[in-house]
Amino acid sequence: MNILMVCTGNICRSPTAEGMLRHYLAEAGLADHVRVDSAGTHDYHIGNPPDSRSIRHAHGAGVDISGLRARQVSRADFQNFDLLLAMDGGHLQALHHMAPPALRARAKLYLDFAPAQPLRDMPDPYYGNADGFDLVIRLCHAGSNGLLAHIRQTLGR
Repeated sequence: MNILMVCTGNICRSPTAEGMLRHYLAEAGLADHVRVDSAGTHDYHIGNPPDSRSIRHAHGAGVDISGLRARQVSRADFQNFDLLLAMDGGHLQALHHMAPPALRARAKLYLDFAPAQPLRDMPDPYYGNADGFDLVIRLCHAGSNGLLAHIRQTLGR
């Protein structure tokens, strides 16, 4: 199974979601069965590491994302990934716009995998304070828990 996390510049939300899901998969013994990556809808930060605040907050949650590098989502990603998970509705709209029609259903909202959590759009913490990054961590825990259940069901594990 292949999962791509998508936000705007691939330096805050999507790398945090990628790192968190990888962490959950490793704990569940499923890391060898699922490939996880992240990308941005825009080319603002290609090749750059995640925002230092994202790295710090993820580290505080026991997740190392410092080695990740930003890239932009491409049409080929729809062929290479089973799920392309948008951090908010704007990202989902951008994914639907670029997707080949037959593969459009692969793009979904990340937080749809956290139905007990009331938010569907993960707020962008970039221009805010530490509270925004804390919220991203909490939402990534919720999303990763839901995704892990989905992955287990899909893989029969």
